[in-house]
This record gives sequence, C-alpha cells and structure tokens, in this order.
Amino acid sequence: MQAPSVGGVMLPRGNGQSVRLSRGASLTDFAEKIGANPASLVGVMMNLGEMVTATQSVSDETLKLLADEMNFVLEIVSPEEEDRELLESFDIEFGEDEGGEEFLVARPPVVTVMGHVDHGKTRLLDTIRKTNVVAGEAGGITQHIGAYQVTTQVNDEERKITFIDTPGHEAFTAMRARGAKSTDIAILVVAANDGVMPQTIEALNHAKAADVPIVVAVNKIDVEGADPTKVRGQLTEYGLVAEEYGGDTMFVDISAKQGLNIESLLEAVVLTADASLDLRANPEQDAQGIAIESRLDRGRGAVATVLVQRGTLRVGDTMVVGDAYGRVRAMLDDKGDHLEEAGPSTPVLVLGLTNVPGAGDNFLVVDEDRTARQIAEKRAARERNANFARRGVRFSLENLDEALKAGLVQELNLIIKGDASGSVEALESSLLQLDVGEEVDIRVLHRGVGAVTESDIDLAMGSDAIVIGFNVRAAGRAAQMAEREGVDVRYYSVIYQAIEEIEAALKGMLKPEYEEVELGTAEIREVFKSSKLGNIAGVLVRSGEVKRNTKARLIRDGKVVAESLTISGLRRFKDDVTEIREGFEGGINLGNFNDIKVDDVIATYEMREKPRV
Repeated sequence: MQAPSVGGVMLPRGNGQSVRLSRGASLTDFAEKIGANPASLVGVMMNLGEMVTATQSVSDETLKLLADEMNFVLEIVSPEEEDRELLESFDIEFGEDEGGEEFLVARPPVVTVMGHVDHGKTRLLDTIRKTNVVAGEAGGITQHIGAYQVTTQVNDEERKITFIDTPGHEAFTAMRARGAKSTDIAILVVAANDGVMPQTIEALNHAKAADVPIVVAVNKIDVEGADPTKVRGQLTEYGLVAEEYGGDTMFVDISAKQGLNIESLLEAVVLTADASLDLRANPEQDAQGIAIESRLDRGRGAVATVLVQRGTLRVGDTMVVGDAYGRVRAMLDDKGDHLEEAGPSTPVLVLGLTNVPGAGDNFLVVDEDRTARQIAEKRAARERNANFARRGVRFSLENLDEALKAGLVQELNLIIKGDASGSVEALESSLLQLDVGEEVDIRVLHRGVGAVTESDIDLAMGSDAIVIGFNVRAAGRAAQMAEREGVDVRYYSVIYQAIEEIEAALKGMLKPEYEEVELGTAEIREVFKSSKLGNIAGVLVRSGEVKRNTKARLIRDGKVVAESLTISGLRRFKDDVTEIREGFEGGINLGNFNDIKVDDVIATYEMREKPRV
C-alpha cells in the first residue's frame, strides 16, 4: 500500500513490517531497507520537526520516530548480534562448536575476586601471587598484566587456577554486559570483623546474575572483633548457605595479611569447579577468548592481556581484538617470561596490535591479515557511527544544573580516557549506573586508553561532551585547545571522586571552591645524580613558567606516574632561582622523589579559588 508524502512523492507504508537497523544508522540506510528515496525521508523528518541530513548518523529514538510515522516496526540490532552477523559473513563461528568429545581436555578454572572496599581483595590477590612465586622460583618478579596463573596441590595432584586481577565487580559486570563470559568462579571476600556490607551484597548480586558459583573467603580472622560465624549467618539471608549448615557454598576462614589458609582457599576453588562445572575446551582449534586489560606501552606500542578460552594462541598468529588487529609478535606471562603458545584458560600479554582494544572485547584468530583488517575496520566504523548518533547539546559540569532547569539539555555526554582499559570500563560502568532521575541521561560517547588527545577535544567540541581523564593528562596541544574552545576537561586519580562529583553536578549540588591552574611544563632532557640532593632533572621549560615551592606532577608517556610533588629546588647554571620561564633551561629537584627519566614531563600547578558563576 502506498501513501502520499512530502512534495507529492509516494512513500511506502510499512503496515507493521519489521525493519532491522544497526545503532547509528542514517536515513539512507533506512531508505535502502524500504526502497525509498533518502531525500523524501529527510522531508518526512522536517515535517516531524527534526532537521536531519540523509547521511547523518541518527539516534535510535529518531529512527523509531520515523518508523512509527511510516508504520514500520523498528528493530535495532544489538552489538553482539551485529558482530555475530559480521563474523558469519567471513564464515567464522565465535564461541560455538568446540568439536567432538574426543577433542576436549580439562582446563583450569578462571576466578575473579570480589567484595566490599577495604575487605582485603587486593591483599588476597597479592598474597596468592607472592606465595606461588616463592613456591615456584625464589626471587621471581611478577608484573601486573591484569591476570595470572597459580598452581596448587589437591589430592596429591597439581592443579592450575587463573585469577583475573580486575578493579572489582564493576569491570566484571562491564565485561559481562558486552557478552563476555570471562569468569568461571567468583571468590567473595568478606571481612570477619565488618561482616556483610553494601558492596558485598552488590558483588554477590553481580556474581549471581552472571550465574557463576561462589566461594566465600572470610578474611581478617586474625583481627580483634573477628566473628566468622556471624558472616555465615548474614550470608544465609542472601542464599549463600555454608556446607557446615547443610548448604552447598564453601566458606574458608583466611588471613590475607598473615597468609593463613590460602592453600585451603585454592583447594576450595578447585573442588567447587569439579563439583559444579564441566571445565573443558578444545586446544586444537584456532584460539578465541577475551581481552582483560590493555594499555599503550612505551617501546612496545599497544599491548593487551588476553584470556584464551578455547583453542591455542601461538606467536605469529593473526588475531582480531575488538577493533584492533595484528600479528602476534610476542607473548609474555605474568612473570615476564616469553611463551610460544598459550592454551585454554591461559592469560598472556600480547604484543603486535594496531591499537588499544577495550576490556571485554572478544578476540579470535583468523587465517589472513586482510580478513583481520576488514573485520576490525567494520567494527570501528560501526562504533564510530554509534558514537556520532549519540551527540547532544554542549555544556559543562558547572552550568549543567542551569541547563537542566532551562530544558536545554536532556543528556550528559562523556568522553573517558584512562591509563588502563580495566579502569576505564569500571569508571564507565559505575557512571552509567548513577540514579539521577528522569531529567537527564548519561551517555559515554567515547572511551579509550592513553592521554587526552586533540581528537578527543574535537569530539567533545562537536558533541558538547565533558572529558574525563583518569590517571592521564592532556597530551601536546590538547590542553591549550580545550582551554581555547571551552571544553570541560576533568582529571581524577580516584574512581569514587569522579563518580561523586558527576553525581553532584547532575543533582545540582556541585559547588567547586578551587580550581587547578597549570603554571608551566618542563621536559626532562637529562638526569644528574647528586649524592647530597638525589636525582636532579635537567629540563627545558616548554610552556608557562616553573616556580620554586609550587606543586607538580610527573607525566610519563601521557600518564601520571606521581602526584603532589613539590619543586623544592630550582637552578639556572650555578645560581639558585625562584622561577624559570618558557624556552629556558635549568635544573629541578623534586625533593625526596627520584624516579625521573629522560623525556618525562614535569607539570607544575597551583590551586586557586574559583568564584561560583
């Protein structure tokens, strides 16, 4: 059935017919699906009060408005389904057939440690890692790659366990939300002296939603006021019944600080895996799995920690991770040792990718470099279109309350950059969970690893987004560009501070009293060692001026490696001076801090009172 539209042009009527489109589709994409002229759809949108070009990426809501007007039923394809269709077009199956029973072999369980803040999650992970290193090779040095594997004895048999060292249940859920089943078992850490706390319940609910078995580690049994029995009673209310009470959940009383009963905890993990799960995989097929952590590494480029879930990953394989791809140049384990291959449930640091993937991105091995590039490019284009479709009105945190009251804005657009993808995922997940009522939505337009760049500021300018730098700073001319264009860039080193400040702004309660003002930056050209003063940085002042006794931070490859330093000494040749201006060289002493290297940047700043507008 045909119906008239703008300019007398007849347009198709859907009569309830379904139309499938991806996020960020344009009117041209819609027109191709229904056999219409894109220009006529532009006219329909104008009649509906929306100014949209034919090739512009538009939001899901705009597409739905158009579909309703033309009596079509709009079906937005989920990212996971879209990715599956993309891989099928290359005759690739992801996470499907493992082969026959004869190909399956046992694999180690993958474990995530969760629980309330300050209940000892990080201490437990460190204790497990150190205990295992001492058992393996005395004096061995581990490096943080976001995951590691340990060995324990169960019934006189050597068993391996893989631990994912993430920022907690936020990253755990962020991975799960992206369709990544990364964890087999969750260890819930509860302090024996504190008992069940709000984040304990939150972590428990996340683990239950992911449908993973739980082992409870009752920590801090060595401190005053510890009551493990009380913890067992409290958790019974949430469906975790200890085995000694007739349930099926294993509870282990430990002290991460003293190293008590750590082996018993590892044994409980293995026994729970044997009882509840059939952990087997085919090591003979092409490797598939997920990215756990990623970052930009000086000298190595983009590196990613991947967890092999099936198949075997080998040096020389061509792999695709999210919108990154490349040939595996080298693989390292958490001890820094080079590996030639990695089987199921093995975490490895991979070198050779074109860019930094996101935590939770799926990876797969393909036969040809060309195939890998095409898959990565299509994924990147899809994500870019979706980002463009999310663009909104321009504002900053300070004037957000006024914009909301005036009805000028309905969403807060954010760009998040951080030092590691796990941190970025955790921050994004936490921000998207903020309950700020119906007046405003939070949208993350872009997230990435590394310093805030000019392209980030460009995107913020076009979409009126606020840029969040988590443990990173603006690189090169990005800071001046942001100041010139009025882009609001916020720097944080504590995840909860970022969450609280944005929540306060959304609720109209943000009252900033001070702002940080950059005074000058100096690039370290040489490092001089002094027996009396420690290391002295020979610098060239790149911008502004560096003054004695001002606060400073040290930036290495765009990442903040030290905060709250003080310029305790300043020299020009042999003379002590109070300041060094842009373009001049000099020597800087940072007091007791000596971890400085050539090419590091010393950024000085001061806190000034900021009047409320």
